[in-house]
Amino acid sequence: MLPAKLKNMNLFLEGVSYLGMIGELTPPKISHATEEWRGGGMLGPVEIDNGLEALTFEWTLGGYAPQVNSQMGELAIDGVLLRAMGAFQSDDAGAVTAVELVMRGRHKELDRGNWKPGDDTEKKITTALTYYKEIIQGITVMEIDMLAGVYIVGGVDRYAAIRAAIGA
Repeated sequence: MLPAKLKNMNLFLEGVSYLGMIGELTPPKISHATEEWRGGGMLGPVEIDNGLEALTFEWTLGGYAPQVNSQMGELAIDGVLLRAMGAFQSDDAGAVTAVELVMRGRHKELDRGNWKPGDDTEKKITTALTYYKEIIQGITVMEIDMLAGVYIVGGVDRYAAIRAAIGA
C-alpha cells in the first residue's frame, strides 16, 4: 500500500479561483489547550483539556493579488471565506481522493516578500480562523466553529454536552 500524494490543488477566496497562483498552503494545526494538574494522591501530573488553541491558515500566492490587499483590516472576525481543494492520489490503486477545507476568519498578516524584476513575487498570507471544516470525498470528518463552541470529529460533537450545560 502506497500513501496518497497531493497531485494538485486550488484555493478559492470569496469564490474567486486562484488556480495557477496558489503556490503552497498549510492547513491549520489542531491543538488542544491544556494545563498540567497534579492533585494529592496522584502519581504524577496529567494534562487537563481546556478547549482548542487558536486556528491559523498560512498560504502563499504568486503574482499580485489586489483582492487580498483589500481584505486587510476586515472588521468582522469571520469576514473572509476561503476554500482549499486538494486531489490526493495513490500510485498503487490510482484512486483520487478529494479533500476540501472550508474556512472563515480574517487575514492577520500579509508578507509581500521582495520585488525584483524577473524574479518570482510570492506573498505569504496568514489568516486567523474562527471556522474550519474538513471534507473528504463529500463526508465531513471535522468541523470547528470557535464562536459557536462546536467541535465535531468523525460525526461526534465533542462539545454538545458543554453547550447544553450552559444553555447554548
